[in-house]
Formats: sequence, structure tokens, C-alpha cells
Amino acid sequence: MAPLLLSAAEATSPCADGEQVCDLTWDVTGNRRLSQWSDVLIGTPLAVIGLILLGLVFRWLMHRVVDRIAHRAEHGVLPERVESAITARRKQRAATMAGLLKSIITFIVVAVVGTMVLSELGVDIAPIIASAGILGIALGFGAQSLVRDFLAGIFVFIEDQYGVGDVVDVGEANGTVEAVTLRMTRLRDINGTVWYVPNGAVVRVGNKSQNWSRAVVDVGVGYGEDLARVQQVLREVAHDLWDDEDFTGLIIEEPEVTGVEMLAADSVTIRVMVKTAPLEQWAVARALRQRIKARFDHEGIEIPFAQRVVWHREERRVADDSPAPAAAGDEG
Repeated sequence: MAPLLLSAAEATSPCADGEQVCDLTWDVTGNRRLSQWSDVLIGTPLAVIGLILLGLVFRWLMHRVVDRIAHRAEHGVLPERVESAITARRKQRAATMAGLLKSIITFIVVAVVGTMVLSELGVDIAPIIASAGILGIALGFGAQSLVRDFLAGIFVFIEDQYGVGDVVDVGEANGTVEAVTLRMTRLRDINGTVWYVPNGAVVRVGNKSQNWSRAVVDVGVGYGEDLARVQQVLREVAHDLWDDEDFTGLIIEEPEVTGVEMLAADSVTIRVMVKTAPLEQWAVARALRQRIKARFDHEGIEIPFAQRVVWHREERRVADDSPAPAAAGDEG
């Protein structure tokens, strides 16, 4: 049997001779073209729509998971006495963390689904993947500090190390946090100076206002005082502060008098500790010191203070050099 080979002219023109072969060739060509157009008009759009729907569903599910995690993070572990005072602050932090995680999830889903859609449309994604790899290497070598700052900022949000309004110590600078971004943290110290600290440069953080704080008051009394009586007076003063309605939302637990803390050269130091709401330890400590001073004055308890004796050497030398007064009865 002769092979079914047709020229271009024969394949594109009606056949006068060999109509059976011509019909077979047109059927094969037509089926191939129909299959190609079916893939273009039906298969590819369905695949693209399916990928987009799959990405949207995955994104929705992951966002639901993040919302549940953020909802759990809104519930704290502090007593109800101060829980209402920081509920709004905790909700703000949880919302910030949830927004960051959602942004990361959205970026990853868009990148993956977009690459798959381009592949379905017939675009060669190998250069795109290679370019992404080269870009990652360039960022890794050329922008190490920037990448380190962003990664550190992400963990600051996720781990809730500190937030706006916290008083923190980051080593070189300490003060109140005014702004936190993924790249840097802005602090204002007690003198009003604003510090801009890159997140990647923070080695350790001391947060003075997270969850709760503690006011530590050391009181010095004379060695001649009855220490048992002094401690009882301090307990009464601290308990009155605990019962004061003005400090209901500031003091978390009953104040504690720990006892003798130090035997100094001129006094005996007794420590009082009060657990307070965040950032309230300084106000509580000032109020406690004022009440202790007034009560000690009323009870007659001595608060020793440093005393100094000044010896004037010049005056003594003049006194030694002056002639002694003549005895009675002595003459010239």
C-alpha cells in the first residue's frame, strides 16, 4: 500500500482524484485542530479557574486558622482585678500579629498560584524560578542587615516581645516604645530623646511593662528600733494602700514585707514588694514611700540619715600657734 502522503497544495485544496484519501486527511487534520481549540477554549481556562479557586480556598482556610490563634491570644492570664485595663491593648497586639501572618500567607499563595497559572498558559516558568533564586541570593549577600531586621521584626510581633506603649531596655537605649515596624523600633527615653533602633541590632530586650510589674521599696531604719514592730507597721501601711479604692485597678496582689534585706553601715534595710499593673510600679512606689514617712513620723520610728563632722585644720593650727595666756601675778 502506498503511504498516505499529501503535499501542502493537496491538503489545502479540494481533491478531484483520490477522494477517499482526501477525506481521511481532512478528518485527521480537523480532529487535531478541534482538539487544540478545545484545549485552548475549555481545558486551559478550566485549569486556571481551578487553580485560582484552590488558592482562594487554601487562603481562606489558613486565615481562619490565624483568626482562631489570634482569638486565643486575646485572653490573658492576669487576675480580673486588672484584666479590663489591658484587654484593649492585648486585642490590638493580637490583631497586629494576625494581620502580619495573613499578609505572609497571601503573598505565598499568590506567588505559588501565579506561577502555576503561568505554566498552564504555556509560559516558560524556568527563567522566573531562576530569577527568584538569583534575587534571593542577591538579597542574602547584599542586604543581609535589611533581611535580618525584617526577620527580627517578624519574631518581635509573633512572640509579642514588646509593643507600643511598653517601657523597654534594648541595651544602648531604653524608654517608651512609640512605634514598631518590621524594620526598626522607635523609643523615647525619659529625657525626650528619640532613638531609632534596627530590629536586627537588638540582642536582648528587657520589658518593664509586660503583663505585670513590681514596685520594690527599701526602707532604712535605725539599729535601735524594734524590727518586729517596724515590719508590722509596714504591713499595715501596705495593706491600707491595697484597700484604697484609688489603687483598686493598680495593685494586683496583697503587698508583701519580705523582711530585713541589708545591714548597712548606718541603717537596717527592710524591703516591701507590691505587684502592680504594667507601668504603674513607679506611681505605687511613690505613694507607698509617702505613707511610710508619715506613719514613721507618727510612730516615732527613726529613719537614719547620713551625718558628717567637719574638722577645720586651719582653725586648729591657729589655735595651737597662739600664745598661752599669762598666769596671774606674772609681770613683764
